[in-house]
Amino acid sequence: MSGALDRFFEHYYRRRPVNATFTGVHAYDELLPDWSLAGLQSQDDEMRSTFAELAVAHPSPASVRGYRDDAGLLDAELARGFLEIQLAENASAHGMRGNPALWTGEAIFSIVALMIRDFAPLEDRLLSASARIDAIPEFLADAKATIGSAAIPAAWTARALRECGGATVLLTRGLDAWLTSVSHLPSGATRLRSVAARANDAFAQFAEWLRSHPAAPHTSTACGGELFDLLLARGHQSVRSRADLLEEARAGLPEAQKRLREMTRATYGSWEAAQEQLASDHPAPDNYLDAFARTWVRCHERATSQDVVSWPDWPIRYVTFPEWTRDAAPFLYYLYYRSPAPFDSYGFYDYVVPSLPLSPADQEQHLRAWNHSAIKLNHVVHHGAIGHHVQNWHAYHRAPSRVGKVAAVDCASRIGMLCGGTMAEGWACYATDLMEELDFLSPLERLSEQHSRVRFLARAIVDIELHQQTMSFDNAVRFYMEQTGMSADSAHGETVKNSMFPCTAIMYWLGTKGILDLRDTTRQRLGSSFSLKSFHDELLAHGSIPVPLIARLMTEDLA
Repeated sequence: MSGALDRFFEHYYRRRPVNATFTGVHAYDELLPDWSLAGLQSQDDEMRSTFAELAVAHPSPASVRGYRDDAGLLDAELARGFLEIQLAENASAHGMRGNPALWTGEAIFSIVALMIRDFAPLEDRLLSASARIDAIPEFLADAKATIGSAAIPAAWTARALRECGGATVLLTRGLDAWLTSVSHLPSGATRLRSVAARANDAFAQFAEWLRSHPAAPHTSTACGGELFDLLLARGHQSVRSRADLLEEARAGLPEAQKRLREMTRATYGSWEAAQEQLASDHPAPDNYLDAFARTWVRCHERATSQDVVSWPDWPIRYVTFPEWTRDAAPFLYYLYYRSPAPFDSYGFYDYVVPSLPLSPADQEQHLRAWNHSAIKLNHVVHHGAIGHHVQNWHAYHRAPSRVGKVAAVDCASRIGMLCGGTMAEGWACYATDLMEELDFLSPLERLSEQHSRVRFLARAIVDIELHQQTMSFDNAVRFYMEQTGMSADSAHGETVKNSMFPCTAIMYWLGTKGILDLRDTTRQRLGSSFSLKSFHDELLAHGSIPVPLIARLMTEDLA
C-alpha cells in the first residue's frame, strides 16, 4: 500500500471527522472539524503538501492503461482532484468562508451520525455525542469569525436558520427520546443534557447573528466559470467543456418534453391529470410500510430473473424514523436512504420513512405524496434496491480503488467527494431506465420516469447557466416552473441547492448519459458476445469514481 495514499486518507478523515463517522472510521467520533481561519489555513497548507507528495509518488501515467494496471495511480489522480477542489472551495464564498448552512449542517449531523447507527455500544456513542455537542458553541463562534462581515445570500441564510430550528428540536425532544430508548440511563446522561442546553443556546445566538447579517444579492450565488470548469474537469473527470454540455442539454430538453407530451396525450391527456392519477394510486393506511417491502421483493425478482446484474445478499428493511430524529428531520437534509458506512458491519440495513400521521385527512395527504409510483421509482428502484444499494455494495466489496469505496458516502450536506457523484446518481437513474426496459414500470410510471428525464436535463442547464451567470437566480426558478412544471416552492428549493453546490445537479444527467453511451459502445465493440450482466458488473466494480473516467478505462487502448 502506498504511504502517500495512506497519508492522504489519514488527512481526509482527521480533517473531516464527521465524514469519517459516516464512512465507518471511528477514531475521530468525538471531534468536529476545525474551520477557524487558522484551521482552514493549516488545512490548506496540509493539502498542498499532500498534493505534492502524491504527484511525486504516483505521477500521472502516459495513458489510461496505467490506471487499469495500478489502482494506486488511479486513486492518486482522484485524490489530487479532490484536493484541488477543496483548495478552490476553501478560497471561495461557496465554502466555509461564505455559506453558514455548511456549518449548521456539519454540527447537527455530527450528532445524527452517532444516533442513527448502532456501530458501537450506546454508552460509547453517547460519550462521543457529548464531546461533539460540547464543542458546538466554539464551532459556531468560529463560524462567525470565519464568515465575518461578508454578506450572505438570503437563500443560504434561510437554510441555515431552518437547520438552527431543527437543532433545537434534536437537542431537546430528540435527545430525551434517545436517552429514554433504553431501559436504564447510561452514565454521562446528565452531562449530555447539560452540554446540549449550552449548544442549543449557541444555535439560538447563531440564528440571531444570521438574521442581523447583511444579505448578498442573488448574483453572488454564482461560483463563476473558472470554479465550475475545475469541478467539471477534476471532480467529474469530464473531457467535454461546459459549453459543449450546455449545448447538448439545451438541444435535448425540447426532445424530452415532446416525448413527455406525446406520452401524456396518449394516456391521461395532460400532465396535471397524470399527476392526479399518480397521487390517487397509493397504499391503504394499513399497508403503508408493507408496500415498500412488497415492491422491493418484486423489483429483486424481476432483475434477478432477467439476470441483468449480480445482486448481493444485502437486504433492506423499511422502517419509520427513529423517535429521536423524527421531529427534527423535516428541518434538515435528512435522507431516507443514507448510504451504509463502508467500514461498518451490517446484517439488514434500515431504510427510514416518515410515520403515517394520526388524523385520516393528514394520512390521505401523506399517502398521496407517498404513492405507489413514488415508492417504486424513488424509494425502491432508485435508492433501496437495484439503484444506490446495489451500487454501494459493489463499490464497497469489489472496487480496487480506495477512493471508489468512500467517495459517494452521504455526509452532512453532500457526498464525501464530488468524484463519486456521476457514478452514484448516474447508476441510480440508469437503473430506473433499466427496470423500464424490463417492463417493471406501469404506463403511468413510465410517464413519471419521462418527466424525470425532463427534470434532469433542466437541472443540468440551470447548473451551468446559473454559475456562469447567463441565468439569474430568479430566472432559474421560473425556468424550472415553466419547463418542468415544478411548483414555485419546489423550483425555489431546487435553485437553492443548485446555487449552494455547483456542478452537482448536472451529475444525474451526465452520469446516466455516460452509462448509456458506454453501453452502446461496448455492445458495438463486443457484438454477439455482449452480456448486459457482464457489462453492469464490470461497470459497478470500478466503485464510485467518475463515469467519464470509467468509460475511458473500459474503452481506450482496447483491441
